Amino acid sequence: MSMPVAQEKYRPFPQIGLTDRQWPSRTITKAPRWCAVDLRDGNQALIEPMGSERKFRLFKTLLDIGFKEIEIGFPAASQTDFDFCREIIERKMLADDVAIQVLTQSRDHLIEKTFEAIAGAPKSVVHLYNSTSTLQRQVVFKLDRQGIVDIAVQGAEKIRKLAEAYQDGEILYEYSPESFTQTELDFAVEICEAVMDVYEPTPEKPLILNLPATVEMASANVYADQIEWFCRNIKNRDSVVISLHNHNDRGSGVAATELGLLAGGQRVEGTLFGNGERTGNVDIVTLALNMFTQGVDPNLDFSDINKIRRTVEHCNQLPVHPRHPYAGELVFTAFSGSHQDAIKKGLVALNESNSKEWKVPYLPIDPKDIGRSYEAVIRINSQSGKGGIAYIMETDYGVRMPRRLQIEFSQVIQQIADESGKELRSEDIWQAFDREYLTQDGPYRFIEHETIPIARGSEIRDLSATIMNEGEEVEIKGRGNGPIDAFVKALQTLTGLDFRLVDYFEHAIGSGADTEAIAIVELQPKEGTPVFGVAKDANIVHASLKAVLSAVNRMAKNGPADKS
Repeated sequence: MSMPVAQEKYRPFPQIGLTDRQWPSRTITKAPRWCAVDLRDGNQALIEPMGSERKFRLFKTLLDIGFKEIEIGFPAASQTDFDFCREIIERKMLADDVAIQVLTQSRDHLIEKTFEAIAGAPKSVVHLYNSTSTLQRQVVFKLDRQGIVDIAVQGAEKIRKLAEAYQDGEILYEYSPESFTQTELDFAVEICEAVMDVYEPTPEKPLILNLPATVEMASANVYADQIEWFCRNIKNRDSVVISLHNHNDRGSGVAATELGLLAGGQRVEGTLFGNGERTGNVDIVTLALNMFTQGVDPNLDFSDINKIRRTVEHCNQLPVHPRHPYAGELVFTAFSGSHQDAIKKGLVALNESNSKEWKVPYLPIDPKDIGRSYEAVIRINSQSGKGGIAYIMETDYGVRMPRRLQIEFSQVIQQIADESGKELRSEDIWQAFDREYLTQDGPYRFIEHETIPIARGSEIRDLSATIMNEGEEVEIKGRGNGPIDAFVKALQTLTGLDFRLVDYFEHAIGSGADTEAIAIVELQPKEGTPVFGVAKDANIVHASLKAVLSAVNRMAKNGPADKS
């Protein structure tokens, strides 16, 4: 089976004649008005629409996030939506600055039922719509332009009549020429102006004109051209609020909405994480946090994105993808070695700078700003490198590894990852480190030591140490420039190995009574590559001598002895 010839079956979407477009040079500097349509547009797209418990849980979450306009359903078309609307109002769940939005078609009995549903609401948006596209006029309604205008005008007249008699609160008007992107622009203006003539909006009480990409038909720049053209040509521009309602059929709903805002859009309708018909609605979480990363306050609170994600997954009975922007389980996670190294260095530099400005490679937002931790920023698999392993060792266990130890230990982890073919957890990495360095699995084990200077004030010391050698307790002696040097020389005599101490590191881990010293030594055999040893102990000297034995044991285990 093969695909058909594209140019025989499909036609490119026509460009908009806007040669002096202004939107490309503009910047989003403030948040739009937001309207969440999860409970209507999102709900109607679910395999199993929400019941009462899930509806109320999601509604409460939307309020907590800070939405001031929430489309709650199509109360005239669904008894469930009608009852939900009534319960919200009767339980007095609405603050005076929060509007519930209800959708209705242009039919008298549906509009009357809609007003029954909102009775007692302090603030409501009555959202009238009818489809205006050329294709739907031809194949669905079989009406000319005037016939479609008449439908919209008749609905608007009915809504205004009922609204003027409404005594319970404020009624806001909204009109959507559904399938706006498939509608001739001059006709979109014509029908919207006809509705404006009925509602008579003013700058003080503007009409919401919602211009939906009901089906995404072209690239995002074309939608922006459509919005700018409309904004230039609609009459009484200051008496309307241009609202954007984008779907995601081409996968560019977020981009189209952002460009639509540049083109003159003032309001956005969408859903949390983009649930909706077909490929979904525009994702308000992504839009809002995109603004946040550009220094624009979105006026929505996503400081606990994990809780919001869990709630939405429960209510929609749909998972949020692990790669979903900002909220997905893996979106702040780096497996690649070069990415891990850059993130690690970026976090270190940020801490050292004491700057409030976020600048970390590969992380466009600080995970902590949205309630995510750094724990999963770096995770280890066969693609990972030394920087990621070092990050986990320092972040989770307080062990700061010098670069050459990072290289050596990364080879240990690489072998484990290659053999398992799976991601390694933090605990797996620590266990591998413990097996490789800390557990004295070899012929030698430290018991105790004693040192004394050879003369008052001298740095040269004599050392006497007791160690286990192949299960037998032995005493060794050495003289050197400090206890470590003396211990190295004593071991050289005992083992016959020819090696020297080339580097030494130590630092504290833990705090208070639980503080321990961790010592890292690097030994260089006469022939072959350097070998590291690591140990920890409450006593820094004990930790240092144990680290030397760790390296000697590893030399004995990992390769032939280099004897003098």
